[in-house]
Amino acid sequence: MFKFLKRLRGKDVDASAPEQENQPAAIIEVLPELDVPAKDVAPVEQEAETKTQTTALKSDIVANNAESKEPDLVSVELPKRSLGTGIRSLFSDSMDIDELEDILILADFGVETAEEIATELKREANRQGATTDPELRLLLKDLLAKRLSRTDSALNLDDGTLPYVILVVGVNGAGKTTTIGKLARWLKDGDWEVVLGAADTYRAAAVDQLETWAKRADSPIVKPVKEGADPASVAYQTVEMAIRTQADIAIIDTAGRLQNKKDLMDELGKLRRAVEKQTKISEVLLVIDATNGQNAMSQARAFTEVAEVTGIVMTKLDGTAKGGILYALQKELNLPIKLVGVGEQINDFAFFSPEEFAKGLVAKK
Repeated sequence: MFKFLKRLRGKDVDASAPEQENQPAAIIEVLPELDVPAKDVAPVEQEAETKTQTTALKSDIVANNAESKEPDLVSVELPKRSLGTGIRSLFSDSMDIDELEDILILADFGVETAEEIATELKREANRQGATTDPELRLLLKDLLAKRLSRTDSALNLDDGTLPYVILVVGVNGAGKTTTIGKLARWLKDGDWEVVLGAADTYRAAAVDQLETWAKRADSPIVKPVKEGADPASVAYQTVEMAIRTQADIAIIDTAGRLQNKKDLMDELGKLRRAVEKQTKISEVLLVIDATNGQNAMSQARAFTEVAEVTGIVMTKLDGTAKGGILYALQKELNLPIKLVGVGEQINDFAFFSPEEFAKGLVAKK
């Protein structure tokens, strides 16, 4: 579906060597001296020591970059995935064109959009002489797919600036860690080398969950040594490790607290600056739980105010009959839906396809 650029790796592994299954992912803990200052160090000395450590790290990275040549790149696609039957239909029975506007409103398309779609469908049906249930469903499918299509829905993994860095934001419980784990596994299945970063450091559960997903995705993870450690340090060392190990991509989990927008904005800003000392950020993906309906809209608005979001990931689409929120989010925020989750299994994750989504919405039960 989409073409991406990744590092070209030689096939020089001995094919006769037995494969090792279920190898645990490497776990790299953030060095405590980078984010936990010694108690007996005076403030000035402490600041100087921290600067020295940071300068040393930067020097090592610059030296490594200077010594390494530009990587050979190859254009690839990720393994094929489909939304399958994970999208709930709008209709429980035959499609009644006169009831369409109400059905779309109930599915969270929004009043104005529902009226526009219903009016456009009636006009097109009259023009084409479509009257039967299959004909009307086909017209509606094409209409929805057209409205949902965008030219910027691919992940920004095609400029060859390695490692790519993806920051993942969203409220707690939306499915951030699950999204990161599924995306990492998908990339690994496509022969990408991935490093994960657990920068949601104030939630021990989030770190533990991401560690579990790292093992499932067979990817190394950088995590804090204690709850509440500096998220920027985790992000910095995640990218540092990705550079050092010549990984293709680093995916970093971030805090999901919206109680204080200023604190969250400050934390994300500091984290961004830590990453951008080493490389640019390719994506900031906002994870939204589709079952939250209109609450998802308010959450999305809040996060777009504090984070430079580049795309949306919709999770739990299989658990809601209100699929219209996806259309409403894309239209209201002018941001593309890039990825969708449609189930609990690790492979229930795919690029957003307007055609498949629209087909699922109008499917006959």
